[in-house]
Amino acid sequence: MNRLQGRKALVTGAGDGVGDGIARGLAEEGADVAIQYDNEAPHALKLVQEIVDMGRRSVAIHAELDDPKSVTSLTAELHEKFGTIDTLVNCAETSSDNLFTLMGDDQWKDVIQVNLTGVFRITRALVDEIVSSGHGRIINISSMAGQIGGVGQVNYAASKSGIIGFTKALARELVPHGTTVNAVAPGFVESVSVQRMPEDARRKILSQIPMRRFGTSREMAMGVVYLVSPDADYITGAVLNLNGGMYI
Repeated sequence: MNRLQGRKALVTGAGDGVGDGIARGLAEEGADVAIQYDNEAPHALKLVQEIVDMGRRSVAIHAELDDPKSVTSLTAELHEKFGTIDTLVNCAETSSDNLFTLMGDDQWKDVIQVNLTGVFRITRALVDEIVSSGHGRIINISSMAGQIGGVGQVNYAASKSGIIGFTKALARELVPHGTTVNAVAPGFVESVSVQRMPEDARRKILSQIPMRRFGTSREMAMGVVYLVSPDADYITGAVLNLNGGMYI
């Protein structure tokens, strides 16, 4: 506990799912955590209260990461209500699945704008203060889909593969300044969308996972906590695969 005491983090996409778990995990280890959310205001505000109840500082900020003006407003509100940060976790994402031959321009554009361009914009807006801390951390949430692809997910897989390249290139630029940049690539995580899958589809996926179970949001969070902690001081440009052995 308290491996992250004194850290100040922003977690994007923390209104639900994996981002929610990451925000909790960071706070449990001692970090103050600001969260960005899109359409999950009640859940985001509940999460902020839970973090405050842990004795940490927290604030929830609404922003649309596919809108440059909204990103600018996010950073201004963050600095006004929370101050500068030393840790950024890019977790916000969207999906719009379709077979490639049926995929429209909007489906492609919307996913790339949030999942990849959004990461570029928010990271660019905050990178100077992260570097200035002298011990900065940037963690980008990719996906196993960005490593092995997925039927009906050309747009999503392209965005998540792009996150890996983004991570590796930025890691080379920032390592001389004491800031590490790493990625986490989750596999199938027990979530609302997975729970809604037909039972035969769930069984088929589980048969392909050597550990024969889905991951949990907490397990994803602990991967991020490790990369933010002093235990990972010598790691940068890496992709931490959290997929139960489905992709090695």
